[in-house]
Amino acid sequence: MKFLQKPIYRVLISIIIFVFIIFLLNFYQKEVKNFFYKISEPVQSFFWQTGQKISYFFETISEIKRLKKENEELKLKVQELLTEKVYLKNLEKENEELREALGLGLEKEFKPSLARVIGKDISQDFILINKGFEEGLSKGLSVITPQKILVGKIYEVYRNYSRVMLISNKESSFDGKIAEKEILGQVVGQGNLKVSLDLIPPDKEVSEGDLVETSILGGIFPEGLLIGKVDKIQKSDIQTFDKAEISPFLNLDKLETIFVILGF
Repeated sequence: MKFLQKPIYRVLISIIIFVFIIFLLNFYQKEVKNFFYKISEPVQSFFWQTGQKISYFFETISEIKRLKKENEELKLKVQELLTEKVYLKNLEKENEELREALGLGLEKEFKPSLARVIGKDISQDFILINKGFEEGLSKGLSVITPQKILVGKIYEVYRNYSRVMLISNKESSFDGKIAEKEILGQVVGQGNLKVSLDLIPPDKEVSEGDLVETSILGGIFPEGLLIGKVDKIQKSDIQTFDKAEISPFLNLDKLETIFVILGF
């Protein structure tokens, strides 16, 4: 009977010890975890805060990129609006020029084609316009302002552009006249936007302020286009003819639109 009781006793003791060990392990496991949580708290807090900062940093970068993209889109929109504004302004200007030309009866006298000035070479007395042979332009055609002031003639023609030689170019020479006094002469370009009336008969009385316009003689330009007014007369006892300096009506600074005369 004692022999049977010993194993049971041992088993009970073992169970009690096992339960006690489990209890101790569970208790100390919490304590161990608490200890490690306590000593790791600053580290965890550091990494958590750092993670938050990194997260905010990348969010800020993402926000900056988004704002930059929106800014670029707004800039493009502003540029589009400015371009549209310039286009509408040019269109309004062209309409004004057309109305003025119609008021002067240009369409009745000539076959005008409206063009815009897109470049000016003052040193060479040339301008560039935005129409070429695709729009029916050709070399030698007359170029005027809406006010019937002579600008010059087409010198070179490209597909969509043309170079215009101004009347002040040194290669420019054509017949002109002082209509009120029936005085004929030769209008000659002096360069640097200057023009003179040469070959004036010495027996003709020319006065400062006399209006100079084109003559039909020579057939280069239509008759009656305004050139300028006499600014200074140069008489000479040696030369056969007199000469007069002309103050051109052409104002290159304000020249934006012109008419090319396709026929007259």
